[in-house]
Amino acid sequence: MRRTEKTLIALLACAPLALSALSVPAAAAQRAPVPPTVEEQRLDGPVPQEILRRSGFDDVAPAFARALARTRTAAQADRLAAADGRRLWRRAVDRVQGRGPARGDLSRDDDRPLYWARLGMTRALREWRPAFPLAERERNVLIDKVERGSRGQDSIDLPAGQHVKRVLITGFDPFQLDADVRRSNPSGAAALALDGTTLDTPSGPARIEAALFPVRWDDFADGVVERTLLPYFRPGPHQVDYFTTISQGRPGRFDVERTNGAWRGGYPDNVRVSRTEPVPVPSGVPTVHPQPQWTSTTLPYAAITAARTGPFPVYDHTAVTEIPAGGTAPVDRPDGPTPGSAARAGGGGDYLSNEIAYRATLLRDALHLRVPGGHLHTPVLEFGKDNTDKVTDPDFVRNRTAITAQVREVIRAGLAAADPPRS
Repeated sequence: MRRTEKTLIALLACAPLALSALSVPAAAAQRAPVPPTVEEQRLDGPVPQEILRRSGFDDVAPAFARALARTRTAAQADRLAAADGRRLWRRAVDRVQGRGPARGDLSRDDDRPLYWARLGMTRALREWRPAFPLAERERNVLIDKVERGSRGQDSIDLPAGQHVKRVLITGFDPFQLDADVRRSNPSGAAALALDGTTLDTPSGPARIEAALFPVRWDDFADGVVERTLLPYFRPGPHQVDYFTTISQGRPGRFDVERTNGAWRGGYPDNVRVSRTEPVPVPSGVPTVHPQPQWTSTTLPYAAITAARTGPFPVYDHTAVTEIPAGGTAPVDRPDGPTPGSAARAGGGGDYLSNEIAYRATLLRDALHLRVPGGHLHTPVLEFGKDNTDKVTDPDFVRNRTAITAQVREVIRAGLAAADPPRS
């Protein structure tokens, strides 16, 4: 027997005694609540509370907290977190798509009730004092189950078979909330409006499934994007035929982003964390070696930009920022990167919009997935010009519904170009 094996056996023999000696203070610490995150701290402000009240979603977190208090085992808490997370996603989708009773006077197309209700649930998990020992890691697993379930990440249901095209889209939470806590994200609203819907295209029906992602650097570094997309990028009966990551972009226009860069520019996220570094690829997922500085869209951008899809112009956006090969200073390139350059901003910038596009297309390339896929930037969602403090107004609602409708038509145009009808 080797020395390392003898040492391991000795340590294992002592383990029960060590754990027993620590059990009382450890158990007490495990039951203690943990502080809320920066995002969760915003919940107590008047705007989030008004959004929750006027949408009828103000009952979500209190009901979840009461159910948590009734759990007596970690297994019960695990089942509750998963089920209530999925229930919140389905409730938000149903509300946006006009199913079920209309509670409150906030327009049904609004994505913000889901965002603030989710934060109420995760804060309830952090504040919870369980009736049984719960390690920090176990509490984090429960929070992750609420996050994944309430974002639609674990309920993607792409149908099998050749009779329907499988389309996967993603959206984002509201962001830049320290500047204006009233903000909505049109990409999230579009994802809720289109999840589970079917488009008629010249080549037949297309089923759309959607998921949302947080505006947090560390979640992306931990692999939330790859973990969600991988089952549908791999070969199999549920493999995607078309995918589009979507985010809010520039005022008054849509952009199909031609090129994505492997660089994080450091802008603070929703928990006020900054990251300035190359995009980190999580371990354990398929990737390309060496990691490329750039990835490209395979969306049919020429056909999409040529189609009449709605009131906003749609551009083929080719600009990037790079450090040229042999150089040291960033250079803006209107027509895309030059050979051997290092990325400093993709077409979608250097924030999480660019990063989700980079990660999705890098995963596509690693798996040799030959389907149209890339990133779509929506117009900025703006309030009416005289609205400086109200949570909604007619222009705000009209802009959001127009953006959602055009997202649908952009997808339809892309599908038509990617798979034209056979004569």
